[in-house]
Amino acid sequence: MNSKKADHLWGYFFIFPQLVGLICFALIPLVSAFAISMMSWDGMGTKEFVGFDNFASQLRDEEFRIAVVNTVYYTILSVPTGILLAMIVAVGLNKVKGKVLYRLIYFMPNITMSVAVAVVFMWLFNADFGLINLYLKEWFGIQGPQWLTDSRFVMPSIAMLSIWMGLGGNMVLFLAGLQGISPTYYEAAQIDGATKWQQLRYITIPLLSPTTFFVTIMSVIGSFQVFDQSFVMTSGGPAKASYTMVYHIYEMAFVDFTFGKSTAAAVILFIVILALTLFQMRMSKRWVHYED
Repeated sequence: MNSKKADHLWGYFFIFPQLVGLICFALIPLVSAFAISMMSWDGMGTKEFVGFDNFASQLRDEEFRIAVVNTVYYTILSVPTGILLAMIVAVGLNKVKGKVLYRLIYFMPNITMSVAVAVVFMWLFNADFGLINLYLKEWFGIQGPQWLTDSRFVMPSIAMLSIWMGLGGNMVLFLAGLQGISPTYYEAAQIDGATKWQQLRYITIPLLSPTTFFVTIMSVIGSFQVFDQSFVMTSGGPAKASYTMVYHIYEMAFVDFTFGKSTAAAVILFIVILALTLFQMRMSKRWVHYED
């Protein structure tokens, strides 16, 4: 056996576990989901083929439309703000002493279980004795709103929680992007008399655009899959103001036991996320700048 062939075999050997996992836990479930989405099935009995009726039913369903609107609203609230804050924090921490310690502190919420965080924030957002309303009253003399029981504030509350949880992960990515920018650009800019703001605007932000692009894609995908916070904190309420697409899928599958319709909704969600990702990749050619 020659050296090249042996290298190929070793390569296949090392990717084999990941390949098996991809096939068993991603590709097969994906194909199965498309198949079940065209069935009428309660999870136990006989499957009946209904074609695209489940999809048509979902598109006519008022609850599905509410879930779509709420999910888009949540995405608009959480994604731009989360990315902007993460970039600001990363730029602020890029040159300070003890950068590793700060990175650890900011990253800790990212590895905390979302259910545990949601339970803590339920107490923080409590309108009667929560710390947030207490501080608003003590420091600013403002009577805080009913964060989780008022339909106007429930989705912004969930978005704030998600921004706090995801800040550390996005910050680490931006820090990695910042450290990949060559110092020679800043040295040349300083020689030419560029201010800190001009360096940020014309060097940092353009050269950080590949990282921003990646963070944006991952944040949008994550925002369309939001479920834990809504499930734990509000159960989709009040008046379905926090009723998201994944929550809608969960209710149909594990409350109503209409697995065909729930899978059809999941397939629609998959198509929406795929379309948004492809759109972002197409638009990235206009604003993403690579150093080479």
